[in-house]
Amino acid sequence: MVATAKRRNYRKTFKTPRRPFGKERLDQELKLCGEYGLRCKREIWRAQLMLAKIRKSARVLLTLSETNETRIFQGDALIRRLIRYGLLDDTQKKLDFVLQLSTQRLLERRLQTKVFKLGIAKSIHMARVMIRQRHIRVSKQMVNTPSFMVRRDAERHISLSQNSPYGAGRPGRLARKKQAANGGGDDAEGDF
Repeated sequence: MVATAKRRNYRKTFKTPRRPFGKERLDQELKLCGEYGLRCKREIWRAQLMLAKIRKSARVLLTLSETNETRIFQGDALIRRLIRYGLLDDTQKKLDFVLQLSTQRLLERRLQTKVFKLGIAKSIHMARVMIRQRHIRVSKQMVNTPSFMVRRDAERHISLSQNSPYGAGRPGRLARKKQAANGGGDDAEGDF
């Protein structure tokens, strides 16, 4: 048997719908794709599976009695994690609120949506491109995944990366070319 350098995770990250051609669902998914700038419907299905797993664990905990140690310990941990990611407010510290979560609430926490809502990008599609082209960082970490779930405390640290042409970095290729054509700036050729 061939030894691999890394262990692969073969778990599925999305679940396809039971009825692939339901008109209402197709229209709703297309609207979500446009509103949140998603690449394909698989990104919606991935968010729905994450939400289904969270709600399932909450449903299992709700079947236990309120004094059960497992419900107290795991329920508090689940609620604390959801509050940290901004899916629940500080006032919603009950398992009943977990069951009311929606896919839109999960999609609102994506880095792509946050970059657009903060005004760093002009459109939701530009936000996706900027993230993929490594122009965005969260605190000191450069992130190039549009589906990165932003925690509530990291939300205020979303900014342009230091070496991005949009920020304080060196101008891009075309900007340097225009600068050289306009009479040459201080470093028209650039310092490589």
